[in-house]
Amino acid sequence: MRITTNAIIRNYKSNLATTIGTLNTSRDRVMTNRRFTSAAQDPGGAARASQLHRKYYKNQDNLSMLKDVQSRQDGQEDSLRQVSDIVKTISKDYSIQVLNGTNQTKEVRQGYASAIRQFQKSMVLSLNSTYEDTFLFAGTDGKNPPFNLLDDGTLTYRDVNVDAANGTDDFAQLRNFSKENLYVDLGMGLSTDEWNSVVPSSAFDMSLPGINAIGYGKDKDGMSNNAIVLSGQLADLLEQEEFDAESYRKLMGKFENVSSGLLNNITELGVKSEFLSTTKDRLENTDIALQEQMESVEGIDMAEAISDYMWNQYAYNAALKVGTSILSPSFIDFMK
Repeated sequence: MRITTNAIIRNYKSNLATTIGTLNTSRDRVMTNRRFTSAAQDPGGAARASQLHRKYYKNQDNLSMLKDVQSRQDGQEDSLRQVSDIVKTISKDYSIQVLNGTNQTKEVRQGYASAIRQFQKSMVLSLNSTYEDTFLFAGTDGKNPPFNLLDDGTLTYRDVNVDAANGTDDFAQLRNFSKENLYVDLGMGLSTDEWNSVVPSSAFDMSLPGINAIGYGKDKDGMSNNAIVLSGQLADLLEQEEFDAESYRKLMGKFENVSSGLLNNITELGVKSEFLSTTKDRLENTDIALQEQMESVEGIDMAEAISDYMWNQYAYNAALKVGTSILSPSFIDFMK
């Protein structure tokens, strides 16, 4: 069988191209630390990797959202603790001292009243605190300050008087405000019911309407259920020409009872914080597990990959050397 020079060259070029391709593939694996760089190289692995990447990035989104919710909730807790500290100060320092007979002069009472009014404004400021550009205690309307203390002592929540009487439209609106929810997906399988409403157990509710913490409406005796309004009424009693100690004592008792709602909300926030911490641990463990799965599908054994690359580099260098000796001298080379 006659083997022509052209046949040898064609065969050599084909084998050299194969050697170069193999070398490039092994080089890419070492440089990228990936088993494949296109779906064509491993369709099954690429499909599996695509699913894992979607889960991984979804988990990353959940982690980012959880950290944001934690920061928001920390802000809520800090604000409520500030209000709680003010309430404790009023209850302790302006109850016994004011009712002490030596402190019932008009001038002294006027000083106490001024201090309470400053505390009243401070409570409103704390409940109008923000996280980034969102008001923390505004329910679903986070773009507008929820509380507004008017000059006449009226306190409004989202433009509705918090002292609305039971049975009125304003009271019904306040009740609706107090039940508002603001759900976020933290990887618990967010789902909706047949009415397209979020199933509470499948999401985290980060809403905390301010009136739930500070109170709204009136009791059966016509006394306010709001701690800020009651503090203003305490100041009003102190500013009267004739001090009514009995009315002050009764109002202070109501103030202390209403203020207990603050502690309940702070405790509830503590429970939510514990839940968020547990959820964060779960998401972080899921993150590690997904990374390990992606590594098993896409990753390579670096020692093995480097060995393959070195061998392919050796084969390529050998092929180049073979190329220099392919064309043996022919009859034409000896013609003069």
